[in-house]
Amino acid sequence: MEGKGLPGVLDSTVKDLAPAYFALVMATGIISLTAKAMGLPILARLLFWLNGAFYGVLWFLSFWRILRFGRRLRADLTDHLRGPGFFSAVAGSSVLGSQFVVLAGQEMVALLLWGLSLILWLMLNYGLFTVFIIQRRKPSLEQGITGAWLLAVVAAQSLAVLAAILDARWEPMHRLEFNFIALSLWLWGGMLYIWIVVLIVYRYTFFRFSAQDLVPPYWINMGAMAISTLAGSLLIANGRDAPYLHALLPFLKGFTVFYWATGSWWIPLLIVLEVWRHGVKRIPVRYDPLYWSMVFPLGMYSLCTLHMAQSMDLPFLLPLGRLFFYLALLAWAITFCGMIHRLGSGLRTGTK
Repeated sequence: MEGKGLPGVLDSTVKDLAPAYFALVMATGIISLTAKAMGLPILARLLFWLNGAFYGVLWFLSFWRILRFGRRLRADLTDHLRGPGFFSAVAGSSVLGSQFVVLAGQEMVALLLWGLSLILWLMLNYGLFTVFIIQRRKPSLEQGITGAWLLAVVAAQSLAVLAAILDARWEPMHRLEFNFIALSLWLWGGMLYIWIVVLIVYRYTFFRFSAQDLVPPYWINMGAMAISTLAGSLLIANGRDAPYLHALLPFLKGFTVFYWATGSWWIPLLIVLEVWRHGVKRIPVRYDPLYWSMVFPLGMYSLCTLHMAQSMDLPFLLPLGRLFFYLALLAWAITFCGMIHRLGSGLRTGTK
């Protein structure tokens, strides 16, 4: 039961808190890291500080929800549509850890976040999928799958990315273990993507698909491949000094291009579908926490393209990476303003 005053406001905020809200941390972190790669250190650091605040607030709200609305949270964990959103906490923690390394040089903090991400990933990876398999009442494919399922891929690849970033900062004695872990997670993420995206494409093409069904997390179709490309590019860069990875460089380069090409293929189709949704079907654009799942892929595509162009000596791709950075930054700013407006309206009316 919701109370009055500050506890009441918190209750109304967290009662139906979207499990995928950590996509806010994912999106802000990636824009920050891309700003650093673009030579904009002030913007990168401002977003880093802001992202730390987002991360702390979201964990506070999550714990408040556990205490006050544990039954609703358990229901979300067993829900085929909302449950995969919890993987955003894994990816958000890993992305913030990457910021701590790249922007602050804090490898130990990043290692702690990597450890937290790994524990969360193991719990969710085997917990959620076990529940989905054994539960008696299951939705149809049409009603039970969205692009949010690919957050499971993003979570695995975010662990690979942070492992590769940490590996580049450490002594050679650590490289074999972390290179092997990063490579294994990178390959597993790719296999999981194939399994899930087949179901998503099947749902797209053989079931009725309305404009209301086209939720923002479908952009993770592209984002999952973009973060896979980033992980591959980092492994290629590490391979220059790591004998284990050096022997695999042709394989790494081939699969990295494969991931990038697959992610690139999705972009025109997703744009056309967004035009159909908002332009033809007149679905209004209103702030929704799920829009952070659209901002993240745009930023990740920019960052992965910049890294792949550098690691594989493909300078003609650099303008594309820069273009998507500004598109992602614009999308972040619009979504952030929408979030502030929603929070302000909620405080004035006493609702979330």
